[in-house]
Amino acid sequence: MSLTTAHSVIEPTRTSKRIAGAIVVAYALISMVPLFWIFATSFKTPPDSISYPPKVIFQPSLEGYCNLFTTRTRQTREYVDALGPATTLCDEITRRRNMVIAGPSNYWPRFINSLVIAFGSTFLAVSLGTLAAYGFSRFKVPLADDLLFFILSTRMMPPIAVAIPIYLMYRELGLSDSALGMILLYTAVNVSLAVWLLKGFIDEIPREYEEAAMIDGYTRLRAFWKVVLPQATTGIAATAIFCLIFAWNEYAFAVILTSGSAQTSPPFIPTIIGEGGLDWPAVASGTTIFLVPILVFTILLRKQLLRGITFGAVRK
Repeated sequence: MSLTTAHSVIEPTRTSKRIAGAIVVAYALISMVPLFWIFATSFKTPPDSISYPPKVIFQPSLEGYCNLFTTRTRQTREYVDALGPATTLCDEITRRRNMVIAGPSNYWPRFINSLVIAFGSTFLAVSLGTLAAYGFSRFKVPLADDLLFFILSTRMMPPIAVAIPIYLMYRELGLSDSALGMILLYTAVNVSLAVWLLKGFIDEIPREYEEAAMIDGYTRLRAFWKVVLPQATTGIAATAIFCLIFAWNEYAFAVILTSGSAQTSPPFIPTIIGEGGLDWPAVASGTTIFLVPILVFTILLRKQLLRGITFGAVRK
């Protein structure tokens, strides 16, 4: 019996697996370096954060988180000593700099605004996108291709190109610096992405399932709710993640259309001012906390995201 070196064209060889694995691991490590550096900077003191050469080994400190959640005022050493012993860790850290805590900062209200606006717009965009995608997929819509291209064209221009007209329109409508205005704006921007992604998923669901349900007495709406939506869950989850990432990280509209009550975290974090300039540990602390919700949301839906991305890739 002679040996053969032939292998399947579908199953990758062991060498190709190792090379692909090494590339993926290297890419993951390189991509995680900035995140690790931000996380490490959040536990540095202000002098350590701007030291040159950069410090990799340092004494951890919670000063950045204390500065993020509080506002401080500088006082004389005599005034600080007359206050008595510090009652909290942040109070103790602040007094070492001859400063006292004047009150809470505005970070938590801005962070809550980000949660409300991002998740609210994502819910609306995915809901409207699912209904529109179902209509395009199941019904004969006149000029469907032209309409789909028009919907997609709203994503082709950069947001800053329409920021000023939207600002003028919002000022007339009273939606400027409001959570409702930002939710509607992000929904309008994301709904085109949702329609295009979800139409592909719904196209892969056989029509026979709905027809069988309607033969059994279901209405079109009930068949959509009971049959189509459960099978489109992976696509909906993948679309929700992409829409949430845009709404969560969006900066241009947020910095132009909000300045107070509806301001989100992205335009607020760079304005954190420390003694003598930017308080980099506080900025890094705010960025670290800002990354947590989107990271948790993606991890919770990671299985649906992977299935959604590969859905329909292999046809029988």
